[in-house]
Amino acid sequence: MRGEGAAAGAPLAGAGPLGQTPRMIRRLLPAFLVLALAGCGFHLRNALLLPADLGPVRVVAPSTRSELAQDLSEALARAGAQLADSRTEGPVARLEIVSERWGNLPISVDQQGRAQEYNLRYAVIFRLRRADGTDLVPQQALELGRDYVAGPALASGTEGEREILVNELRREMATSILRRVDAVSRMAQAQPQAVPVEPATPAAPESDAD
Repeated sequence: MRGEGAAAGAPLAGAGPLGQTPRMIRRLLPAFLVLALAGCGFHLRNALLLPADLGPVRVVAPSTRSELAQDLSEALARAGAQLADSRTEGPVARLEIVSERWGNLPISVDQQGRAQEYNLRYAVIFRLRRADGTDLVPQQALELGRDYVAGPALASGTEGEREILVNELRREMATSILRRVDAVSRMAQAQPQAVPVEPATPAAPESDAD
C-alpha cells in the first residue's frame, strides 16, 4: 500500500522538465490544426466586398519575395478580385505593404536564467490606393502575436515550432488585412449617396395691370 501511494503521487512519465510538455502540446495544437486544414484545401468562405469601380488590383511590397504579398494576391484571386499583371495597361489600384516587422520577446526564464518562453510578434503597415492615387483604406498598422516554448531541453523542436507560428501569423495577417478592406468597402457602400438638387427656377416678375 505504501508503494502504491508513492507511485500515485509521482509525476507522470513523459511530463517533461517542470511539466512543460503538456503546455507545449496545448500551444502547438492550434498551429497543427491550421496546417491540417490548409492541407485539406480549407479557405475562408466569407465574400470579400470591393468597390465595383476599383478595377484591377496589384499587391506590392518592399521585397519582391514577400510571402505576405503572395498570400494576399492568392486570397484576392480566390475572392474574385481582378489582379493586375505585367500586361495590365494604365494605372491600377495598389494594395501596398509599407513595412513588415518580426520580433521575438523573452517572457519567461528557467532556474538558470535562460530564456524558456518567447512571444513572437508580427507587425505590418499597409494601405489600399485607388488607381487615381487616392486612399480607399488609409495607411494603418496591424500587429499579431503568439507565445511559444523554447527551452534547452526542447531545442531540437524549437525552430520547427517557430516556423509553424510564422506561417500561421502570416496567414492570419493576410486575413486581417482583407477584413479591414472589406469593412471599409461595406461602410462606403452603406453611406447614402448625395442626390443633386436642381436650382429652383426664378419666377417671372409679375406685371402690374393698368
